[in-house]
Amino acid sequence: MRWVFLILALASPAVAQETVIAAGTIRGATMIGPADVAVVDGETPGALSDIYQAIGMEARINLYPGRPIRPGDLRAPAIVERNEIVSLRYNYGGLLVMTEGRALDRAAAGEALRVINLASRQTVTATATGPGLVTVGPNR
Repeated sequence: MRWVFLILALASPAVAQETVIAAGTIRGATMIGPADVAVVDGETPGALSDIYQAIGMEARINLYPGRPIRPGDLRAPAIVERNEIVSLRYNYGGLLVMTEGRALDRAAAGEALRVINLASRQTVTATATGPGLVTVGPNR
């Protein structure tokens, strides 16, 4: 007796693969809006596939029209700009010290940056915690 096996492939509906591209030139350190990006058919390995992953982010480098956008090309928007005068805060064990500093780098929320304390002229590493506010010390 001969057995014949019929294997049915249960395929899920085809999911369209898409790639997010720059619609025009996007300069580095520029906030990306809906008009700045587009979606094309086809998957590009390592590139974004969801347009909403790019909108509201900031370009880390210059992005050129028609080129796929990769996660490493983007960053969270900066809340502290280079050369901005910021409030430098140290808070530890009930002691709160506030002074002014000058940001030596750009930073998004939670990122580390260098800040020069304008009173002591010392350069410290701080964490951006809000627009114009950085924190130093053990509770950064």
